[in-house]
Amino acid sequence: MAFPHIAHRARVIIDNDFSGDPDGLVQLAHSLLSPSVDIRAVIGSHLRPGDPFDPSDRTADNAAAAATEVIETLGIGTAAPVIAGSNVALPDARTPHRSAGALAIVAEAMRDSDLPLYVACGAGLTEVASACLIEPRIADRMTVVWIGGQEDPALATPPPNASAVEYNLAIDIAAARMVFSDSTVPIWQVPRNAYRQTLLSSAELTVRVRPHGPIGTLLADRIDAVGDMASAHGVELGETYIMGDSPLVLLTALQSAFEADPSSSAYAIRPAPRILADGTAEFDGTGRPIRVYTRLDLRLMFEDFFAKLVLHSARA
Repeated sequence: MAFPHIAHRARVIIDNDFSGDPDGLVQLAHSLLSPSVDIRAVIGSHLRPGDPFDPSDRTADNAAAAATEVIETLGIGTAAPVIAGSNVALPDARTPHRSAGALAIVAEAMRDSDLPLYVACGAGLTEVASACLIEPRIADRMTVVWIGGQEDPALATPPPNASAVEYNLAIDIAAARMVFSDSTVPIWQVPRNAYRQTLLSSAELTVRVRPHGPIGTLLADRIDAVGDMASAHGVELGETYIMGDSPLVLLTALQSAFEADPSSSAYAIRPAPRILADGTAEFDGTGRPIRVYTRLDLRLMFEDFFAKLVLHSARA
């Protein structure tokens, strides 16, 4: 898709569990269709062992394969390498995995560029934590935008029957502890209460995603398959789906024209929680300041995605 008047304003490394929840595939397609960001690498990251989406022991490798399928289906070509991260979580908060994904983050962060670097994470923080442990100097050369973590009680309450440990944090608790407590890397967090705002209806999926080329069909099929999987286990998902990873696009590509920032979404500067060994969090006010998003501009996020699908399919 050609927007000849739009130049890159930021570099982005995408790190997501693409063999898991298909919201990551939606985010990947949207990012790749966004001309203001230079996608420097796409990292497939792992799931928890036995995750129903992919119970294999090669979830990072499978994630990289799923990302490659999206790129090939888009048919736009990309210079960004698709890399598998570690297939397992960190053994502790001090021992990195020297995975290809972690080393790619280090290499890009240490590369000289006038463009800011965002590492957009929609799963666990294994690769970010490993990169920070391998080369601590990268902490002041990038910003981590992370979908995950429990609600700060000063800002929101958990949903009904919520798990004590949020899904993405539970993928690698040691990595989250390292990034939040033992690193100084800037964090823009989209916690559970914020990413649960991103509801796309089944009607919107049918009318505004599925008809628009092979990529629309692929994304709609993947999301519908989750409903079928849930129904087979006696769980009905209703008529919405959480596109919880799409804020990664909103907060990186869709920033304001002047004084660049995600100015249409709201956040608070809060002390980082202290993440305990079991993954629960203590919000005791002693952590370093991080940016915590509380409200997301869903109109801009979804309408931009729909419009880019239409434009892409028209040019295909």
